[in-house]
Amino acid sequence: MTRSPSPETLARLAAVVGEKGVIRDTHGQQPYLHEWRDLWHGKTPLVLRPASTDDVSRIMAIAHETDTAIVPQGGNTGLVGGQIPNPDGSEVLLSLDRMTRIITVDAADFSITVEGGATLAAVQRAAADADRLFPLSLASEGSCRIGGNLGSNAGGVNVLAYGNARDLCLGLEVVLADGRVLNLLRSLRKDNTGYDLRNMFIGSEGTLGIITKAVLKLFPRPRRHDTAFVAVPSPQAAVTLLARFRQRANSAVVAFELIPEIAVQFVSRHMGVSRPLAQGSPWFVLSEFADAAEGAMEHALADAMEEGLVTDAALAQNETQRMAFWELREKLSDSQKFEGGSIKHDVSVPVSRIPDFIAAAIPAVEAFMPGCRYMCFGHMGDGNLHFNVSQPIGMDKQAYLDRWPEMSRIVHDVVLAHGGSISAEHGIGQLKRDDMSRIKSPVELDVMRALKHMLDPRGILNPGKVLPGA
Repeated sequence: MTRSPSPETLARLAAVVGEKGVIRDTHGQQPYLHEWRDLWHGKTPLVLRPASTDDVSRIMAIAHETDTAIVPQGGNTGLVGGQIPNPDGSEVLLSLDRMTRIITVDAADFSITVEGGATLAAVQRAAADADRLFPLSLASEGSCRIGGNLGSNAGGVNVLAYGNARDLCLGLEVVLADGRVLNLLRSLRKDNTGYDLRNMFIGSEGTLGIITKAVLKLFPRPRRHDTAFVAVPSPQAAVTLLARFRQRANSAVVAFELIPEIAVQFVSRHMGVSRPLAQGSPWFVLSEFADAAEGAMEHALADAMEEGLVTDAALAQNETQRMAFWELREKLSDSQKFEGGSIKHDVSVPVSRIPDFIAAAIPAVEAFMPGCRYMCFGHMGDGNLHFNVSQPIGMDKQAYLDRWPEMSRIVHDVVLAHGGSISAEHGIGQLKRDDMSRIKSPVELDVMRALKHMLDPRGILNPGKVLPGA
């Protein structure tokens, strides 16, 4: 059981990082203590900003000795509250925002080694400078950090072709709860020597250890992209179109995003982004091929129009138009803020069951909250949808958000009925922690708790996150 740290303990922790690495004043701490959705507000006696793995190791050794709770934080872009300390001020926040080095780029090995606080955008740039691609791509890539991306097993728009963060990681360095450093920092593609310890920490949201370094996979940098914004009559037509694209271009299909008409309206209304297609449509798809055979996308679209799968399409003619299409996609979440309260769900179902899921989820939420406006969009290519529901026009925002647990229960029940997951890429954090008891079997929870107890017997690493009752 953790306890509020004594003044002596706080002084010892601060001494590890020095005055440059500690924030004590409330004003300076604020950027670390509330998250983007403004659902959680924490409090901490110290924000510690270590500059090295050794700093993190010394901090955790002191925390272990004194039963001091530590909340690790990357870029504070998480959407489930996993990076925010509790409001009673008993937990110390540890930010990796000074540990930002790109350590090595090995173009021949197609790998890059970075510190956990490096931003995703910085890793992408370092790869590009070596004529390589790091394909993880998120709307928050200018702010999110690799340690957090791995800790939450981030997804993004390119999972269809390259996999999520777990698939892009070769090796890790992790500081354990007692301060020991677990060095798994290898760039091997094959290492069949026992348990895969690396994968325990990816997706653990800082509850098992603090990721301080990572070796990541790089890929050949695409020489050309074909990008289209496509109108489709239904989600079923979109699923069939995805199959047609993959049959024609196989692994060259790197993105396939489903977007409803209401999302295009929100973005064009509030974000200053023009509609790619003048005419409205119930649904749209934003898809991209990388290094496909010339004309592959154009021919696939022509065939799809003949089949009735596509009613209209705009094929990007240059990089400026391509980026305009992606700007619309990236601003979908921000645009919802202007429409009042939004109850958000990050879910996944098998791709083939997406149409049935949408057909069941929409009437379910409309019956619960007449007048609500659903905005179902996201990474259809890998089955990950963001089923977000905006408040009815004119309803009080807080009164609407107070219904979040009920709305989520309804949506999640539909997800589970269709063989899906209630968290596809954002993680569990605080938001979905209490749902774990109904979505995980007792055996799964027992194993997870056993791992937690083995690696963090005093419960000092990010307490109250992921596991109910932990």
